[in-house]
Amino acid sequence: MNENTNQPNPLGRREERRAYRWERRAERRGGEWMLGIILILLAGIVFLQTQHIYIINNWWALFILLPAFGSIAAAWGISRAAGGQFPARARGSLIVGVLLLLVTAMFLFNLNWVIWGPVLLALTGISLIVNGTIK
Repeated sequence: MNENTNQPNPLGRREERRAYRWERRAERRGGEWMLGIILILLAGIVFLQTQHIYIINNWWALFILLPAFGSIAAAWGISRAAGGQFPARARGSLIVGVLLLLVTAMFLFNLNWVIWGPVLLALTGISLIVNGTIK
């Protein structure tokens, strides 16, 4: 509060927000190395593709790994913030990450969507039911 006007001090509030942002950034650190490794691998694959050395046919599916790993990292962070517990938010984030990993595997290994698509849908439904029933 300002001494003269009894109004909140905007500079103090700004400093509080800045400190809060720095805390959040410090909590999120650690996943950057994973993103760096993924981008280096993608760059290597793209380079090999331009040299007509085909390692993976559907290399673009590796881009699905970015949100998959982000979701798994978010689940880890939520679990750490909850004191090692695994609340519903963390489980939901983990479910999304694992499903994205499975979709990536289906594209990379050219799995038949007619066979594995229903399996993926069933696993999604089961995981949502289990997540909703566990407290």
